Amino acid sequence: MLLVESGLGPASWNVLTEGTARTLGISFGWATNLISLLVLLAWIPLRELPGIGTLLNVAVVGFAADATAAVLPSPHGLPAQAGYLVLGLVALAFFDALYLGAQFGSGPRDGIMTGLVRLTGLPIAAVRTGIEVTVAGIGWLLGGTVGVGTALIALTLGPLVAYFLPRVMVRLPPPPAGDA
Repeated sequence: MLLVESGLGPASWNVLTEGTARTLGISFGWATNLISLLVLLAWIPLRELPGIGTLLNVAVVGFAADATAAVLPSPHGLPAQAGYLVLGLVALAFFDALYLGAQFGSGPRDGIMTGLVRLTGLPIAAVRTGIEVTVAGIGWLLGGTVGVGTALIALTLGPLVAYFLPRVMVRLPPPPAGDA
């Protein structure tokens, strides 16, 4: 909610959702659901498997956003907006890494990242940045709103997640030999 309340530009997936909603003439919520379904279908060729974290991500994130919005004051002035943007960006990256590091399954959109990292061997920062820039670009082409915050989020979220993830990753022991 800090990113939204900053008013300096939405995150990439919100740009895509807004553009999709405008293009198809549907609500933001319906566009969110449609994109989530398409993203989950994209898991199939990536061989990404859902887990309890996938379900919790879908169930909890929206409620947490609503609860935060109910108590978060609106920022007044550019310094406060910039503070919300930076704090929101760092918090998003940290909490994204925290839940991914628990290894209970990624959320729908993070599954694209984890699947591409696993299949390509490319670094998280590069894959996440590529996804964020692509999603924001498609959303913008569909009529979604972008701002300076959108560019900052798209270009720095991947490196921030890559920074935090090894620091919060739960190390699981390898399966015993012979288990497949």
